Amino acid sequence: MEINKELMQASIIGLRDAMGLKPEETLLVVTDEVKRDIGLALHEAGKQLCKESILVEMKSREINGEEPPFAISEMMKMVDVVVIPTAKSLTHTDARRNAVKEGVRVGTMPGISVEIMSRCLNADFDKIVELTEYVAKRLEGVKTVKVVTEAGTNLVMPIEGRMIIPSTGVLREKGQSGNMPSGETYLAPIEGKSNGTLVIDGSMAGIGVIKTPIKVEIRDGYAEEITGGEEAQRLIAMLDKNGREARAVAEFGIGTNYKAILSGQILEDEKVLGTIHVAFGNNLTMGGSIAVNSHLDGLVKSPDVYFDDELVMKKGKLLGIEV
Repeated sequence: MEINKELMQASIIGLRDAMGLKPEETLLVVTDEVKRDIGLALHEAGKQLCKESILVEMKSREINGEEPPFAISEMMKMVDVVVIPTAKSLTHTDARRNAVKEGVRVGTMPGISVEIMSRCLNADFDKIVELTEYVAKRLEGVKTVKVVTEAGTNLVMPIEGRMIIPSTGVLREKGQSGNMPSGETYLAPIEGKSNGTLVIDGSMAGIGVIKTPIKVEIRDGYAEEITGGEEAQRLIAMLDKNGREARAVAEFGIGTNYKAILSGQILEDEKVLGTIHVAFGNNLTMGGSIAVNSHLDGLVKSPDVYFDDELVMKKGKLLGIEV
């Protein structure tokens, strides 16, 4: 099979520059039937860059956060680097967490496309690192995050003492893990404490770009009421499939990738500079305590964001740094 030249080049950049793949290392590419072409391109690029590249394909998962087969989970612990171009996300799985505990570097790529790879892996990594770490620094010592938008979002999330995670997409050190490509700073709000209204008007994991905004009423850390159009009903169905904890507020994040655009794939969408996202479900990966087989992000456009009482983003523009 002939591999698209643009895809091959993006694969080499991703493995070499973002993952820091070395000649003496071993690589495992985990893919599915949906992203087979990208998996193969990464595998072929890996064969050029490292000692051994292994490609394994599984059946596509039904929902973000669903575990891979046990055999693949075990393989993930036995190599130096794992990259996972799949339709559904394996970021918030025990398989990924257990591999990281063994010192494996893991780059998850849920919903990745050739266009996203070409666009985001050709970004200036240093600029993304600067923006991501700037937001992380501003979050230090903050007790409460508040998000307000003209579309109707008015949400308060207590975060005091929570681990702040700058996800730059540069994963070159032992045991590092995150999305590839990336560009976001995120954390787990304190469970059971978030309150207010969230209007998802950008995109929604498992659904894509939102046509009719989804209004979520959050009380004591849970999405209690979800209204809107057909997309709201789809979200309800996805959440209800995994029980009460799937509705728990799991994550607050700010996009920091200046190359990312709203494409309908949450891997890219949640990285878009000038947006924030709130996720529901599993947050064990980011220091939270919600264990459920689901993690679904909803994107909010053009927000005003307050860290305690300080305005740090106005209508989607980060304040205090040149972008």
